[in-house]
Amino acid sequence: MERWVGTISRGIRAPIVREGDNIVDIVVRSLLQAAQSENFELRDRDVVAVTEAVVARAQGNYVTVGQIASDIRSKFGSTTLGVIFPILSRNRFAICLKGIAQGARKIVLMLSYPADEVGNSLMSLDALDASGVNPWTDVLTEKRYRELFGYHKHLFTGVDYVEYYKELIENEGCEAEIIFANDCRAILDYTKSVLCCDIHTRARTKRLLDAAGADLALCLDAILSTPVDGSGYNETYGLLGSNKASEDTVKLFPRDCDPVVEQIQARILEQTGKHVEVMIYGDGAYKDPVGKIWELADPVVSPGYTSGLEGRPNEVKLKYLADSEFADLSGDELKAAISNSIRNKGEDLVGNMSAEGTTPRHLSDLIGSLADLTSGSGDKGTPIVLVQGYFDNYTM
Repeated sequence: MERWVGTISRGIRAPIVREGDNIVDIVVRSLLQAAQSENFELRDRDVVAVTEAVVARAQGNYVTVGQIASDIRSKFGSTTLGVIFPILSRNRFAICLKGIAQGARKIVLMLSYPADEVGNSLMSLDALDASGVNPWTDVLTEKRYRELFGYHKHLFTGVDYVEYYKELIENEGCEAEIIFANDCRAILDYTKSVLCCDIHTRARTKRLLDAAGADLALCLDAILSTPVDGSGYNETYGLLGSNKASEDTVKLFPRDCDPVVEQIQARILEQTGKHVEVMIYGDGAYKDPVGKIWELADPVVSPGYTSGLEGRPNEVKLKYLADSEFADLSGDELKAAISNSIRNKGEDLVGNMSAEGTTPRHLSDLIGSLADLTSGSGDKGTPIVLVQGYFDNYTM
């Protein structure tokens, strides 16, 4: 019988996960219960995606504001600390900044403009154009920023992040100075000790600062990369990928992800006979068309996945085949010609015209983004996502 359904993405409900829970047991049990309840079957090459939040929660991978402060003091000492290029987020950075402020004597907070790394704006592009400011070269003080742009509230949160971050720092007994610049080396006119808080550009930022004479430049991935006073940690990402857990605690990105996905894969094979792929996912990689915010505030979409999710899609563009190569065909002839092209498309379509316009992103990024959109970040209660048919094509 001809199939009429392609890719299906299902949110799978699960119990509330607590520290110490066996996440492998929870994922497998929840998935099999959902399959029985909703009368669907697992298939080979299905993808089971698990949100990073429940993995880290089961691991107990948390740190307190005080533990962040201790690590800042141990690495930088009592000095004026440049904190540069943080994203504007109450959930992602504010609690980290609270701990950083507790560990420093003075912070010079340098914000990029007109927006942060992931698109949260401090002024509109129109206002920037009208100001005559050159964002590539001009360094603005807080006073000059206010004169030019006033108080700018975030489109979605209604927060003036300049005011919010300054008050947060000062409430911890730390002196605060705020400047605005896009060349990371501008901070060296204020201090030679720098914490680089950008996410995807952090390696370049650190390289430029080291070359320009910084005494010590570290990225957020170096903070809480080892335990502090019994805290959680992440040896690869440190504070990157962390989320607010409470007013004094953050949950770190999960660690040791490969054993988790491999155990889930093995358990499902054992119980169902099906070889599925498994991944842990965080933020999806996509951009909001209204707020212009790029969603990816985690260092990667997926910190762990099974080997079948390596690589990129190898797909032809059906629209191109229908409108170009087989423009003179229709009906069953067209279907047969396109199906034959898919079957004989080869292993590597890079540079092939028939693949033009397909999405050459990593499978883990594409499927992780789909999973993030399916599960959402609110109260759906579906931290597990089952994706079926993703590797099918028109001939299957």
